Amino acid sequence: MAQAQTRNKVGELRPSQILFSAGIGSVIDLPNLSTMVMGLDDWDITHATELGEERLLAAVKRSLSHSVKRLLSPPLPPESDSVPNLLDESQRVGIPVSPFPTWMLCPNCRLLAPLQSGLFDLKTDRFRPDQNRYIHTNCPRGKFPPTVIPARFLVACKHGHLDDFPWRYFVHRGGDCGSGTLRLNEYGVSGSAADIEVKCDGCGANRRMSDAFGEPGKKFMPQCRGRHVHLRNFDEGGCDQQMVGILLGASNSWFPITLSALSIPTAVDKLAQLVEKHWTVLEKAFSLEVLAAFRLIGQLKEFAKYSDAELWAQVQQKRSAPSDDGDDEAKDIKTPEWQVFSNADTSLNSADFWLTPVAPPKGYESYFNKVVLVERLREVRALVGFTRIESPGDFVETGEIPEDYWAPLSRQEPKWVPATEVRGEGLFIQFSEQAIAQWEALPQLKEYKKQSVEAHQRWRTARSLDPNANYPGVRYILLHSFAHALMRQLAIECGYTAASLRERIYSKSPQDDNGPMAGILIYTAAPDSEGTLGGLVSLGEPATLGRHIDQALDQMRLCASDPLCAEHSPLQNPNVLHWAACHACLFSPETSCERGNKYLDRTLLIPTVKTELSSIAFFKDLM
Repeated sequence: MAQAQTRNKVGELRPSQILFSAGIGSVIDLPNLSTMVMGLDDWDITHATELGEERLLAAVKRSLSHSVKRLLSPPLPPESDSVPNLLDESQRVGIPVSPFPTWMLCPNCRLLAPLQSGLFDLKTDRFRPDQNRYIHTNCPRGKFPPTVIPARFLVACKHGHLDDFPWRYFVHRGGDCGSGTLRLNEYGVSGSAADIEVKCDGCGANRRMSDAFGEPGKKFMPQCRGRHVHLRNFDEGGCDQQMVGILLGASNSWFPITLSALSIPTAVDKLAQLVEKHWTVLEKAFSLEVLAAFRLIGQLKEFAKYSDAELWAQVQQKRSAPSDDGDDEAKDIKTPEWQVFSNADTSLNSADFWLTPVAPPKGYESYFNKVVLVERLREVRALVGFTRIESPGDFVETGEIPEDYWAPLSRQEPKWVPATEVRGEGLFIQFSEQAIAQWEALPQLKEYKKQSVEAHQRWRTARSLDPNANYPGVRYILLHSFAHALMRQLAIECGYTAASLRERIYSKSPQDDNGPMAGILIYTAAPDSEGTLGGLVSLGEPATLGRHIDQALDQMRLCASDPLCAEHSPLQNPNVLHWAACHACLFSPETSCERGNKYLDRTLLIPTVKTELSSIAFFKDLM
């Protein structure tokens, strides 16, 4: 990372962290400072690499802005075999950050003041920029000037705003004596807000920090100023929300909004596949001469066996093809993936995408139509925004997040968004449409469908969303529950942690556009250019997969929390949207589940202790 003013490298982040834990608008802890990752306006993208994925770019345009033209990886310094020289300007490449919060605390005298006050001095280390710090030079206590630390209280609101805690307003109860310095004292060893007091040396006013949280906070905290620290601005017209006190590093201070797409080939011809792969470069060649120049400087080494004329003809054909940026393509990003996986056409195999169809496990021929070993896959993920206080997981679809909650990445309409690519492997299982249709037609399932619709409507009504929109159906609940059960089982033997496995659910009824669909993809991916090691694909062979499905279903019969788990219903609480599922049986890590552990019910898989629902289990004949 690089500081905006001095361009000194002060820390390191993996590219994936910029999308999922330390992205734009988030606070990053350094050894002696806390910093805010700044918006796209401040980024230097000279060393960024463009990632080609047309379907994802179309989805980003639809969700964010049609002004977005590129997906760019975070800027990286040039690779070198020698030891990096921190004084070399080429090594000062990264993402810009700025100190935040700006209120600092002296651990010795407990002085609380902003950096702008001039009471603290910056102490830099030329050879160890990560050790840069602010010190209290005139501290009356201690032999040496102590390193000051960031104040651990902030304020935020549901509209994506974040700000320094209003210390003077808070301690003076809405006023300000205008002269005294502030002190932050701790009493006791618990560290709780009730044991922390802020006091003004000038007028003697004091207040416990517990007044900033919970019900007292709703009465005493001021209205939000509409501040976007990462953009260095305030929303026009301010904000109508009340400030909410949060702690520095709180998990609800930043939630990323991301979109992802799998890179799937659409051309059988090998030259056409290569053109698709390198289109981010080839689209800039508007003449045969420019194309030849690109080949001379080594950007297109994979085309060595093709002539300039052959390559130019394919580029022209690609350029004249209809654009895929239409709303239908962007809105339904999974349909093309389903078509490729369900067809399992091995003639489409390439360096980034390799499918091997195998037979369904013995005993499951009537449940599954097809099992496909996805030996190679590439996924591109893009950051399109973030929220605070309210998680995107509180909404069913990304497009349903209220516009007021969606914090922007830049002051102007973005021309690009940060993205990363990962490569890996997976297992695709296509369910038998006949078996699914017979199961959905069960008379015993009628009441369950009614209750699931009611639960869906109540959950959405509690969040002021259209109660009748985006109901996934019991088909989705079945597929989703099966994916979670199988992921938990595969993680035991595949060599990857449960958090590294991810799911994609393909579910549509025959009445839906491009339906029917009934399948799951369980995959894992890593940023390494070679992808993963094949541990997941190796478990897809019929005999091995059959054993794991047997064990996964058997484990779903009983849960350590039964009978409470088996008898749970979302109708009991509008804040949840799962049935017989909990952390002991079906829940998966946040990085694994595409729906935030909603729409899960192991009762739909196999009979449980709730015997009155045994007849609606999809795999009941196997038990």
